[in-house]
Order: sequence, then C-alpha cells, then structure tokens
Amino acid sequence: MRPPALSFALAALLIASTAHAEPGGPQTGEDRMQALPVEMVRTLQIMQDQVATGSTTAHVAQRTLLGHIDERFAALDMKVWDSSKNVRAAVVFVLSGGRPHILRKLASLNAIGASDRSLVQGALAYVEGREGDAKHYLAEIDLASLPPALAGQVALVQSALTVRDDPAKSVELLDYVRLLVPGTLIEEAALRREIFVVSQMGNVGKFEALSRQYLRRFRSSVYAGNFRQRFATALSHLDFAKDQQQFPRLVAILSELDVDSQRDLYLLIARSAVDQGQTKAAILASDKAYELATSDIPSATRAKLYKAAAVIVTAEGFENGVAELRKIDRELLSQSDAALLESALSLAGTIRKVPEKVATAAAGGPPLAAGEPSQIEVPLPAISRAQKALERVDQLFRK
Repeated sequence: MRPPALSFALAALLIASTAHAEPGGPQTGEDRMQALPVEMVRTLQIMQDQVATGSTTAHVAQRTLLGHIDERFAALDMKVWDSSKNVRAAVVFVLSGGRPHILRKLASLNAIGASDRSLVQGALAYVEGREGDAKHYLAEIDLASLPPALAGQVALVQSALTVRDDPAKSVELLDYVRLLVPGTLIEEAALRREIFVVSQMGNVGKFEALSRQYLRRFRSSVYAGNFRQRFATALSHLDFAKDQQQFPRLVAILSELDVDSQRDLYLLIARSAVDQGQTKAAILASDKAYELATSDIPSATRAKLYKAAAVIVTAEGFENGVAELRKIDRELLSQSDAALLESALSLAGTIRKVPEKVATAAAGGPPLAAGEPSQIEVPLPAISRAQKALERVDQLFRK
C-alpha cells in the first residue's frame, strides 16, 4: 500500500530536495542527478495513487506536478539517460499522463539498449495513437523482466490494444495487472476496465465479483463517478438487472455502498434502461430507487418518471403510467429528464391514437395509412440517442 495522502506542496518539496541536496551526504551531486528521474516519477506515482482513494487535491495537483517533471526532464544532461532505470522512468511518466516529447528525444539516442528501445517506441506509438506500431513494439516486451510498476503500466496498455481482437487475452492481462500492483491507481484502472470487458463478454459471474471488489475498495476514487455511469449502462444489458428472480444479486452488489450512493446508482440504471428500451430493468431499478429515496423529493420524482416512462409501453401499465407522467413537477427535473418527460408524454399520445384508428378502420372508416403502425412500436427519441452514445463509449474503450 502507498503512504497516506500527499499534498502537492510536499511532492514539490521532495523533488526539490532530490534535485538540490547539498554535497557531503551519502551520494554525490552527480549521483543525485542520475537518480532524479526515478525519484520524480516515484513521487508522481505516490500522488496518483491518492487519486484512487478519492483525493481531489491530488487529482488537481498532478497536472502541475506532471508539468514540473516535464520541465526538469527537458533540462537534464543527456548522460542521465544512459541509465536504463531512468529511461524506464520516462516511459512510466508518459504512460502516467506526461507529455511524450521526452520519449521522442530518447528514441533518437543510440545509447538505448534494444529492449528499452522497443519499450520507448511502443509507449510513444501508443500515446500518439499509432495502434499498429504500438502492438508491434510492445509484443516484444517480456513483462516479467520489468519492475512491477512499469510492468503494470505496459500490461494495461497491452490489454487496451488486444481487447477488440482478443477480449479473453485482455482480461488475462488485466488480472495480471491487479495482482502485480495492488492498491495503486494502475490497479484501479485495470479493475475498472476489466469489469466492462467481462460484461461485454457476458461473463456475469466475474462481472459480479469484480464489481463488488471495485465498489468495496475504490468507491471513493476520483474516477468512480464515470465508472458508475458506465456500470449502470452495462447492468441494463445483463440478466440480473432485467430478471426479477435475479435482481437480488444486483441488490447484493450495490449493498457495498451507502444508501445515497445506492439510490443514485439505481436511478442511473433505471434511466439507462429507459433509454435502451429495457422495460423490466427500468421498472425494477426505479422501484428500488424510490424505496431508497425516502424524503429526497427530487430523487423520488426521478424514480417515478423513469418507471412511468417504462410502463407506458405496456398494455397493463399504460393508463397508470400516463397519469403519473402528468403529475410530475417539471421544476424538480434536470434538463435531460424534462426532455424525457416530454418525449414520454408525446409517445403516450401516439400510442393512444393508434387503437382509435384501428377501431375506426374496423368499423368501416378510413383505413390505416400504408406503413402506419397497428400496435405500439414507436420508440422514445431518447433511445436512439442513448444507443449512439453507447457506441461512442465502446469506441473510446477500444482505443
């Protein structure tokens, strides 16, 4: 495990003391300079690991620290990069969010060994978006020969490069990362990514186990908000979000969270399910969200909206759903939820007209126009928008 939260001021102090220590200690000034890249990157890793525990201060400060390290790297004597340890520290720096020009400089040096050259070229290709080159260079890397932190970073990249063609291999690499660097931001990223890979593979058992682990250990991560949004989308595709018999499994997963967080996630799941036309999932999740809303009127209103928007497309729930939609106070809704309400009411109006036209035609009145629906088959506009958004998320993950 990493030390407790580290402020940017302390991080800067560590860097400064490493760079400007007075001679006479155990190391000479030249020795200190040789060790500088490794020490600076180690400081960065300590700070970034605090991001996984929920430190927004560390999240903001890392940008400044990345810029500071970038400037220091650019000013270092080129002899510093004769050391393989320093070259590898530069790779970790860039894969951790640093600017890639230090790797461009290192790639031009003849002094770099063959293994480090593949590492530098592969990392550079990855951050520059040259996927084919990244696969070529990083395929040659023996992860077991690298220090744990670097091996974890490289394996994380390899998993991203293989997920589209070989998701099982991607999962294997992510498992390796989690075992290699526990308690770090790298592990948090690996766990977060793996959850969505196994959901796409339909591996419900592993999805359930990994989700429990993430919500138990990284619920406060700075990236947990993004995780929960995508988690809700993934859940609406899986059986235990849609099947009343299996729904208790989802309840058990989310029980790892406090009540407010559970409620918010059920609302996300319900909204995502409505957008995707998953009626059963929307009803189950909105009912649970309403149960947890208690005195939170805005959340209770959202739960009612999502359930009503779902049930209006069912024969038995149409009338009650429309009645609930008409009772909803628009002032309590966000802009997107207000748009959903309008779409649902519009859809309800369309649905109501269809039986009337069918009855008129059956009684000898004007026939239905060609292509006019004779049953409920009009989707909410939000559904197609959500599906496009999901496609964009999938594309981003593949990158």
